[in-house]
Amino acid sequence: MPGASPSLPTLIDTPDGSRTAFNARFGEAYGSRFGAAAQARHVFVEGTGTHTHPAPRVLEIGFGVGVNFRATLTDTTRRGATLEYVAYEFDPAPVEVLRAVAEGNEGAEHPAWLALLDAWPTLPTLTVETEQVRLTVHFRDVLTAKLPQEWASALYLDGFSPDRNPEVWTPEVAQQLAAALAPGGVLSTYSAAGRVRRALAAAGLSVEKRAGPKGKREHLRAVQGE
Repeated sequence: MPGASPSLPTLIDTPDGSRTAFNARFGEAYGSRFGAAAQARHVFVEGTGTHTHPAPRVLEIGFGVGVNFRATLTDTTRRGATLEYVAYEFDPAPVEVLRAVAEGNEGAEHPAWLALLDAWPTLPTLTVETEQVRLTVHFRDVLTAKLPQEWASALYLDGFSPDRNPEVWTPEVAQQLAAALAPGGVLSTYSAAGRVRRALAAAGLSVEKRAGPKGKREHLRAVQGE
């Protein structure tokens, strides 16, 4: 675990060669210590079916240090697919951390990622556009935000854990997230907590448990009806 200056989150090297960072405010790492990039691909990119969607529209709750975005960017670039990506981030990490986490890893040299680093954080909203990518990051509390309605083909629910950040995992928030999904849209989260499953089901989504990535037995996947 390489160190960082006292004012910056500590970087964490994970076994798949990717990195995450530790957030002192919530007392948790942004991504899996067992493999940050592997979790991003398994839970979010593949868990929502984004890896097969011809033109995914992704809504992310908790941009963090950008690992999920870079995993999605890498996939859509490889396939030649267009990508619209909207994220909400209440407490942006320093740009030095985003840069250090990405260094030498997938997506780190993509023009959209480099443009993001150049502009980070532009308050209240950062927008990046390249030929096939449109990224919007809203630096505001998702609890008071007006989310797009029936828009997302995929929703990445990646806030800190229900025990550490319970406000993001309530039935009220689940209702808002369900309303943001387009018909047939898929929400995926690393959490498998019973109260999260019940909140998503109460919001009208079809919820199932799916095998988790390394270090986690299960995670949840929820689908909006057609």
